[in-house]
Amino acid sequence: MIIKENILASAKKTILSESESIAKLADFLDANFTEAVQKIYNSKGRLVVTGIGKSAIIAQKMVASFNSTGTPSLFLHASEAIHGDLGMIQTDDVIICISKSGNSPEIKVLVPLLKRFGNSLIAITGNMTSFLAKGSDIVLNTTVESESCPNNLAPTNSTTAQLVMGDALVVCLMEMRDFKPEDFAVYHPGGALGKRLLLRVKDMLENSLKPIVSPEASIKQVIFEISEKRLGVTAVVENDKVIGIITDGDIRRMLNDRDTFTDLTAKDIMTKNPKMTSSEAMVVEALNIMEDFSITQLVVVDNGDYKGVLHLHDILKEGIV
Repeated sequence: MIIKENILASAKKTILSESESIAKLADFLDANFTEAVQKIYNSKGRLVVTGIGKSAIIAQKMVASFNSTGTPSLFLHASEAIHGDLGMIQTDDVIICISKSGNSPEIKVLVPLLKRFGNSLIAITGNMTSFLAKGSDIVLNTTVESESCPNNLAPTNSTTAQLVMGDALVVCLMEMRDFKPEDFAVYHPGGALGKRLLLRVKDMLENSLKPIVSPEASIKQVIFEISEKRLGVTAVVENDKVIGIITDGDIRRMLNDRDTFTDLTAKDIMTKNPKMTSSEAMVVEALNIMEDFSITQLVVVDNGDYKGVLHLHDILKEGIV
């Protein structure tokens, strides 16, 4: 029985054991890996990834990674394949089959069926003399000396090795496709990640909230405009050009410094040359400007045309940061 004092020691032992297994994978890489990447890259079909047991779970993760990085993929459960799901496979598809032993009953039934269709078969296995290895066109070695499991039974090191080998394939294919952040965004439109990569300033502007005053506007008019538009700021515009901004902070400082403001106008308290961005700019770029200058609003201008104000609070509400 593990006691409290040994919990961390056990966890560290597991992590170190798995990291050592992963490190050894680099020594197993050879021409087979290069051929596998090229085969998938040049394929006119999809990538079908199959496995049984824990390897099937790894296969599903691989499919998710491939799909999100530009390699159309689908998961085929090895046991379901022989009960009708083989119909998923098309002529030009490349198949990856994952199995630690390479000798499970389902794999022995499946491999000849896959070969009968004439598809290229890539094995990811920890047994280079297995039925799977011998029946495959390309073999990627994920041999581990042992599992971290104290009984050397539960898949731990072996499934981690499979996962890492899959990630190596994913990254190589991304690089071959010159897969860029904007490509990544196409496959991840939802959530914070998609918004960071796709959302532009124009997508967040509300035309109804476009605070604006003239240089000669009274302070009362300025306060009213800031309060009505609820952005904590107003642009000062002259001859259709933004010449300054006034924030609620400017108003507070003015009230602290003066007993009366009846003789003041917007141009007397505005900040000249405010920080600006364009409506086509990415929101994340606008956020970087705010962070660099410790400000919470940006004036949005396109070719000198005032479009509105982007506020930090709106960015935060979108969950971008």
